Amino acid sequence: MRIALDAMGGDLGSELLIDGALSAIDKRPDLEVVLLGPEDLLKEQVAHRSGTGTGRLSIVHAPQTVSMHESPVDAVRKKKDSTIMVGFDLVKTGQADAMVSAGNSGATMAAAVRKLGRLKGIARPGIASLFPTLKDPVMLMDIGANVDCRSQHLFQFAIMASSCSALLLHKDRPTIGLLSIGEETGKGNILVKKTHALLQQSALNFIGNVEGRDVYRGEVDVIVCDGFVGNISLKISEGLAEAAMQMLKVEIMKSLRAKIGYFFIRKAFSSFKKRLDYAEYGGAPLLGINGVGIICHGSSSSVAICNAIAEAANMVENRVNDSIVKTLQQYTEQV
Repeated sequence: MRIALDAMGGDLGSELLIDGALSAIDKRPDLEVVLLGPEDLLKEQVAHRSGTGTGRLSIVHAPQTVSMHESPVDAVRKKKDSTIMVGFDLVKTGQADAMVSAGNSGATMAAAVRKLGRLKGIARPGIASLFPTLKDPVMLMDIGANVDCRSQHLFQFAIMASSCSALLLHKDRPTIGLLSIGEETGKGNILVKKTHALLQQSALNFIGNVEGRDVYRGEVDVIVCDGFVGNISLKISEGLAEAAMQMLKVEIMKSLRAKIGYFFIRKAFSSFKKRLDYAEYGGAPLLGINGVGIICHGSSSSVAICNAIAEAANMVENRVNDSIVKTLQQYTEQV
């Protein structure tokens, strides 16, 4: 299994990304990681590390990088030798099984579509993300790839996320909810109402509309929405989790009694923090492309990169794309 890693993506530097790759390699004896970036720089950084895992690291020269603020369209058109473009070219030619990047998410999606194309029957690929809940993680799709959607697209998001959830999270017929402003069938805008009708008529395990407050209850396995709503939901959730942790720390520091209490509950506090940490969930799968790609958070830690590489390997092993195509074929006439 060979996973290509954009070693120049993200905000925290390539050395941290290499550490994540080595951690992933240590956990899987069958895994190799191809580092993408300036060859001289990466050779120097790998040379500083020791251990048997470095023998399963290889480097492919990719002199160009895409910044977080660059236009995805311009980056794909003008930077043919960028780490993102080179990585997906390796997947296309069979020299890598999957691609992982913590770089510009829009450019990563655009490069994936340009190099690999879409799965047969898929109108628009999308980005899925796992959210922690009171029970098992829920998969939300789309979280930003498609801000303007039709009901056909949301229906296909449901198929793709359901297939992915079934294989990666071991769900038997994942339950699917449609994000709306109310649980009643008639609630929502025109897009939601039309999508509701498609899902209701299908054989998918659709349970109806779900509200924003239901996301974290864990009563549903998959939640479908357009990328505009999904991205706002993601960013609000990230901001709330960070703010809640900071506010809790401030309150603890206000009194000696609170500090003493923290001493006795610090393990629970650490477990809670870990449960909310996006690093534990790896990255966001690009679903609907004719290959495997994972988008990571820009500030991904080595733990997040390690988990993202493992997630990519799991998608390849479980043949998620084959499942998506097979399921979609059952609904060709409907969508």
